[in-house]
Amino acid sequence: MNDELAGTVAIVGYPNVGKSTLVNRLTATRSAVVHETPGVTRDRKELLCEWSGVQFRLVDTGGVDRADTGPLGRQVAGQAREAVEEADLVLLVVDARAGVMPGDEELAEILRRSRRPVLVLANKLDNPRRDAEAAEFHRLGLGDPIPISALHGHGTGDLLDEIVRRLPGGGGTLVGEEAIKVAILGRPNVGKSSLLNAIVGRERVIVSEIPGTTRDAIDTVLRRGETTFVLVDTAGLRRKRRQRQGIEYYSELRALEAAERADVALVLVDANEGVVDQDLAVANVARKVGCATVVVLSKWDIAEVRIEDVRPRLQSRLRQRPPVVAVSTATGRGLERLLDTVEAVFARYAGRIPTAELNRALGELREARQPPGRQGRRLNLLYGTQVSSRPPRFRLFVNGRRLVTRGYGYWVGNELRRRFGLEGVPVSIDFVTS
Repeated sequence: MNDELAGTVAIVGYPNVGKSTLVNRLTATRSAVVHETPGVTRDRKELLCEWSGVQFRLVDTGGVDRADTGPLGRQVAGQAREAVEEADLVLLVVDARAGVMPGDEELAEILRRSRRPVLVLANKLDNPRRDAEAAEFHRLGLGDPIPISALHGHGTGDLLDEIVRRLPGGGGTLVGEEAIKVAILGRPNVGKSSLLNAIVGRERVIVSEIPGTTRDAIDTVLRRGETTFVLVDTAGLRRKRRQRQGIEYYSELRALEAAERADVALVLVDANEGVVDQDLAVANVARKVGCATVVVLSKWDIAEVRIEDVRPRLQSRLRQRPPVVAVSTATGRGLERLLDTVEAVFARYAGRIPTAELNRALGELREARQPPGRQGRRLNLLYGTQVSSRPPRFRLFVNGRRLVTRGYGYWVGNELRRRFGLEGVPVSIDFVTS
């Protein structure tokens, strides 16, 4: 299997017809949030799908309800239209148990005008003996309906065969391991989607004043010069678990998973409000999963605080000592500097410190502070080496591991961070008895 993609497939349909369930079935993942409440998926979400050695991009979209004339409904519909325009093949998912609905006919009309190849999927036919019920959807004028059950897998193998057969090839290449994976984290309604849209220069995710608009983790590829970024917008992280219910609970799981696969986390802070405890809790999530951290002060164009007002609290409360960058998504100020900072932090996160330089620093640490002792024995830092990166992990050999106190271990980690420019980078140290 090579890194070439055969094309892009967009999944569209009325709310609650089972699109996200189908995405999870076809990709053999649980990447899409599935819940019985209509309208759970709002943004369009891109995933990789592979079948018989062929890889293609699968795009999940929000349910298009023409009766929803509110601002959020219009944005969801706009995201779905853009997904169709970028697709090589469109899957129109309909609820076979409900029959042809007015919304299905409206969507079919839109798809006919788009002139994109379309497969009509009559979903929720859990029993093969009911496959004939799919025939009703011939009236949509988009060809023979395909009976499937996304929940139970009925017909999905044949569907994947048909998808692979219809894709044109030449859909680009996969993003390689050299790409910098960046998760945008923050509490609800702090401006994460606005930041992503400002960075990529177009409306890639839905922006709303309603807290909790983003429910999935949304990946966007950005190429800047020779560097490729994979930017991931995530659901807002609430500090108290009792505030997380239903859809919000699963959305936060997706946000945590996004942080776990990220190299760098952008912890977004509303500069109007300053740093609050919930921001520190979000930053601590990034540290625990082992990704580097950059604190982003948003809404800088209307803020009254200064970076100098914020940095001391961050330095005192966050062990990784992350760099702080102020930005304005409205004016674009600071966005280039933010990407420069992400590149620099990633270089240190993925880099290696030569063994000779590390041991020279350890020698200086021995002279700088008297090490702890116990029962007449005093700790001695003998030598060390870096054993892995992304994040950096060091193995330091000592004359007795039990002599290492927690405070001394923290001090060594902070000193290595300071001496080697590892601000914002999680530093792991294993003390080993030699």
